[in-house]
Amino acid sequence: MRIGSPAETKIEEYRVGLTPTAATDLVAHGHEVFIESGAGNGAGFDDESYRRAGATVVADAASVFEAAELIVKVKEPQPPEVAMLRPDHILFTYLHLAADAALTESLCHSEATCIAYETVTDDAGRLPLLIPMSQIAGRLSVQAGAAHLERPAGGRGILLGGATGVAPGKVTVIGGGTVGGAAIRIALGMGADVCVLDKSMNQLERLSQRFGSRLTTIHASGENIRRHVTEADLVIGAVLVPGATAARIITAEMVRAMQPGSVLVDVAVDQGGCCENTRPTTHRDPTFVVDGVVHYCVANMPGAVPATASEALGNVTLPFVLTLAEKGLDRALEEDHHLAAGLNIRDGHVTHSAVRDSLGTP
Repeated sequence: MRIGSPAETKIEEYRVGLTPTAATDLVAHGHEVFIESGAGNGAGFDDESYRRAGATVVADAASVFEAAELIVKVKEPQPPEVAMLRPDHILFTYLHLAADAALTESLCHSEATCIAYETVTDDAGRLPLLIPMSQIAGRLSVQAGAAHLERPAGGRGILLGGATGVAPGKVTVIGGGTVGGAAIRIALGMGADVCVLDKSMNQLERLSQRFGSRLTTIHASGENIRRHVTEADLVIGAVLVPGATAARIITAEMVRAMQPGSVLVDVAVDQGGCCENTRPTTHRDPTFVVDGVVHYCVANMPGAVPATASEALGNVTLPFVLTLAEKGLDRALEEDHHLAAGLNIRDGHVTHSAVRDSLGTP
């Protein structure tokens, strides 16, 4: 199969869909790989590293889309990329369509087959292509939150780890999944006073066993969320419903009751966000202030660490890329129901139930 990876064009996105390691494996299996010149530069992979891997480096994205049958990316395609999609293309990338009706409509019009990393499943019911980026985003959320709590960044001037004779900062994590667990690990490591809220008692029990008495676990009732959000110095929104729009469980009223200079990091922004105030921001302009509270809502947080993130993503996507390349689309989807769970659009129709329900699409 002919497989291509263009440079990412989303603002401040430096990851790359195929690393030289992935290209080497694909070429070894007899496939052709096409890489846009400069696509890997932001992650530390120059054109020569792809040539050594046996890939063909082409001048621009148009050449990648023209040559390839399977397009492997990181983030959702931008309008110029959508315009280059053909009905015979397979697009394999993060899509997050539940929060983007316009993109969904344009991808349907392209008639390309679109498979979303974030809804591919595994035998344990997890989302294996989302896990590494969720881990990275969770860890970055505390780093970003801690930095924006500093007074020069508009924060309260709170050090999460406190100091001798001074209490540590309070961190509230809403959602105890992969993002939440990663955030908890970093926040506790920094010496913060950390609590996590989740509706699942089983999830809370697992987190309690993992982190012990250093972590406070709270059932995510409406009143508990309100109390712990308003008391926190840093709130991490880590809510996920696979394929669907995130629930807006942090209300504008809660934010108004927070201390001025507190920070809210909404990691669920890709799926619409779990805070009522959320709107996507970029690494270039990452925050906005509402009612004195700093909101950090960067929609591609792992893009800040592209060297780490590209390798982590490539480790989990490569087996599925190989499956598609070796078996072809129809057989791959028939024989691998986990890959089939990633199918979001085919033949001009939305095929994933959670996306359909979120958008009200037939």
